[in-house]
Amino acid sequence: LELTKLSILQQASLAMLAQANAAPQSILSLF
Repeated sequence: LELTKLSILQQASLAMLAQANAAPQSILSLF
């Protein structure tokens, strides 16, 4: 159970970092 929690936390943190880094690029790519 703790492994799944850690993996979920890692995925969430990585997703947040990825969104924060790729937000401008993704917005530009939409147009």
